[in-house]
Amino acid sequence: MLETSARLLKLLSLLQTHRDWSGGELAERLGISTRTVRRDVERLRELGYPVDAVQGAAGYRLGIGASLPPLLLDDDEAVAVAVGLRTAAGGSVADIEETALRALTKLERMLPPRLRYRVNALNTATVRVGAAGPVVSPDTLMAIADACRRRERLRFDYTSHRGGDTVRSVEPHSLVNFERHWYLVAWDTDRRDWRTFRADRLTPRTPTGPHFTPRQPPYGDTVTYLAHRLSSRAWPYQAVVTLHEPAEAIADRVWPGMGVVEAVDDHSCLLHVGAENLWALVWMITSVDADFTLTSGPPELANALRAQARRCLDALRG
Repeated sequence: MLETSARLLKLLSLLQTHRDWSGGELAERLGISTRTVRRDVERLRELGYPVDAVQGAAGYRLGIGASLPPLLLDDDEAVAVAVGLRTAAGGSVADIEETALRALTKLERMLPPRLRYRVNALNTATVRVGAAGPVVSPDTLMAIADACRRRERLRFDYTSHRGGDTVRSVEPHSLVNFERHWYLVAWDTDRRDWRTFRADRLTPRTPTGPHFTPRQPPYGDTVTYLAHRLSSRAWPYQAVVTLHEPAEAIADRVWPGMGVVEAVDDHSCLLHVGAENLWALVWMITSVDADFTLTSGPPELANALRAQARRCLDALRG
């Protein structure tokens, strides 16, 4: 009985590699006859695993079932799932924390001591720092993701950052998770332009609309487009500075959402930035640690930069 159980687990592990197996290949890997393979496949089906027969060949593949049977994970996969669940327990999706913790508790009970030690060591040594962000209903995320996948128009009620309520109709492209915020990047059919929407501020309407042909997002991908939108949105203070280093050298010093780097030539680039106040704008520009020239900005920005320079010089004289 033990030999049969171990063989079934090995067979299931092979089938979970998401490829088609012939009966002969499985028999050779397991050291059994093709007849025994057929019997073991039937046992897996009785246990709830949807093992499909491959048409046109005497083979098998693991299909999609109506329920969730037990999964087999190797060591690295088990650790990755545990870390992912731990992260989800402190994430930005509403009402998922308790579910993630329950799943993590079940998984950790099943982990062998060596893997439990690795997971606990990582958790003990990790310090999580970050401001709390808005939470999003998982139903909202699933509705958006499903519309993106199906390429169906999505209508939703939306509350802007100023508090105004509107009904929007869009062709959803993708969801982007950025700094504890979820954003929908989509083509707005009424405004005939690309837009970004905070997922925590929208409520999907059902049913979804007609299918559409996907469009190419600006800048070639949604992440770059979102970075541009976040750095150039209606900030009270905006500026452009010329940095006297190539864009490749600057890219790692500018975090997503801080600003957008635009290459000029092999020796310089432009940095587009925005902020809530002048001093934040000064700090963002100078934090890049590069020689720069102020290209455009509010008149008072030049005075704020001079004041910062004098403050630094005074500190050295002291």
